[in-house]
Amino acid sequence: MLEKIIEASVNNRFLIIIFTVLIGLAGLYILLKTPVDAIPDLSDVQVIILTKYPGQAPQVVEDQVTYPLTTAMLSVPFAKTVRGYSFFGLSFVYIIFEDGTDLYWARSRVLEYLNFVANRLPQGVNPTLGPDATGVGWVYEYTLDGGDKYDLQQLRSIQDWYLRYELMSVPGVSEVASIGGYVKQYQVEVDPNKLLAYNIPISKVRMAIKRSNNDVGGKLVEMSETEFMVRGLGYIKSIEDIKNIPLGVDANGTPILIKNVADVHLGPELRRGLADWNGEGETVGGVIVMRFGENALKTIHAVKEKLKELKKGLPEGVTVKTAYDRSSLIERAIDNLKDKLLEESIVVALVTIIFLLHFRSAFVAIFTLPMGILMAFLVMYFQGLNANIMSLSGI
Repeated sequence: MLEKIIEASVNNRFLIIIFTVLIGLAGLYILLKTPVDAIPDLSDVQVIILTKYPGQAPQVVEDQVTYPLTTAMLSVPFAKTVRGYSFFGLSFVYIIFEDGTDLYWARSRVLEYLNFVANRLPQGVNPTLGPDATGVGWVYEYTLDGGDKYDLQQLRSIQDWYLRYELMSVPGVSEVASIGGYVKQYQVEVDPNKLLAYNIPISKVRMAIKRSNNDVGGKLVEMSETEFMVRGLGYIKSIEDIKNIPLGVDANGTPILIKNVADVHLGPELRRGLADWNGEGETVGGVIVMRFGENALKTIHAVKEKLKELKKGLPEGVTVKTAYDRSSLIERAIDNLKDKLLEESIVVALVTIIFLLHFRSAFVAIFTLPMGILMAFLVMYFQGLNANIMSLSGI
């Protein structure tokens, strides 16, 4: 059999050369398209449902949110495991699918079943899907340093309202998670004694704030062949707007305002954790989560380029520092493959020339090494494998 293959190859040299060239070109093309990562993705196909139920105890979250969601997700096609976790004000449901299930098909089916269970959840509770990423999607992390000029609350605002939205537009990025610092919010601290004195329930305070933070539409008024739009402006824009919201009137007809029964100020939102920078103190940062199936190396490089552009718009004194960068590990793996290929080619050439004293035989041995690697990338591409430390080490 081997003799016939050799004989057919010798008798059809031109076809063999054309076939080899085509295989080499196809391998080079696939090599450029193959996603490159450092860590092999061995995680299951899973979809995460996150639901916020503010202020509720874990048992209430379990009974009212987690249990209805988990029971509904059990009937999702190709779902093999459904796990639910309940925390204070939060519910997580993990749906793990059978191997080979398309992630985006699974997400669409989960959304379909969420529509069926929506009427069984408490009012105002809206489940959302987690990012379309896997367990190894965490590819880059950065921190913000404002020195003594900016506090953690200001840095968090820069991260949430400037960097985060811009980085979300980078191709391959599924989510930019903000970590550390304090989220700024309006806080109304009600004095129960004053509420009792004015005979006002706290629910009325909450409802008054909700109703006062709204614009009211009107109509068009035509004057002198010109149309004017009439509307009521009511959105809250400052602390004074909240303080002057009326709650009712007292016995003398004097309006009772929120500032009469509560203290209104800007403060930090309740947080469940913090971010620390090398043990030197708290910091603010962001985590870049890569979209499923994307090229980690290209995504990280695109994020770095975007950060260079965004640095021009940062306030004076604010700098961006890299906390975690997987591209360095990926590049070391690629460089290691290049070095080993060069070393093996030189060793094979020297051994062949010394023992056979024939340069053409050495050239054949050297030529088969890169061709074998290109063919290996072809097989990896058709099997849906990316280039990572394990696959490159095998090559």
